[in-house]
Amino acid sequence: GTAVIQYQGHTIDLTKPFDRLTAKEAVLKYAPQYTPEQLGDKDFMQEELKRLGEPAKADAGVGALQMAIFEAVAESKLIQPTYIIDYPVEISPLARASDKVPGITERFELFMAGRETANGFSELNDPQDQAARFMAQAKLKASGDDEAMYYDADYVRALEYGLPPTGGCGVGLDRFVMLLTDSPSIRDVLLFPHMRPEA
Repeated sequence: GTAVIQYQGHTIDLTKPFDRLTAKEAVLKYAPQYTPEQLGDKDFMQEELKRLGEPAKADAGVGALQMAIFEAVAESKLIQPTYIIDYPVEISPLARASDKVPGITERFELFMAGRETANGFSELNDPQDQAARFMAQAKLKASGDDEAMYYDADYVRALEYGLPPTGGCGVGLDRFVMLLTDSPSIRDVLLFPHMRPEA
């Protein structure tokens, strides 16, 4: 009966317009010790990630480094519903690139209570662009990046036959149930009994 949720000592208000920030803007808002210049400096961000004890890939671009700093210093502070927008191409291998801003994609994630609750994007439907991104991902995977994707030749071939403009959003229902039931752990709300410890 209400759109205001009490969760782990926080009041989360779903009635107000959700904030919309880039990862860089979120860092500047929630970790004001950084400057815009620092968040454009690859060397600074590499060193800062090392200082924070976070993995820093030597070949990461500015966008990926900004996302890593965002995850380290700002993500947990996104208590009120906030869309993080304009994800870098290098970490969004299946999302369509922006027509307006080079290097970013038409992608967002919704954060509440300090965690991601939804991920959405326009699907990349250009087979040549997708093939190039898969190749870049495969190189990252070969160099030890566990989160990088493999080259999916079947998917590229399917795209060559044509994919209309498509978009989608994946919603973490278990995470929403956590919010609604004030459960601190996702294990408390999982429906699948094999994921729960035996009694």
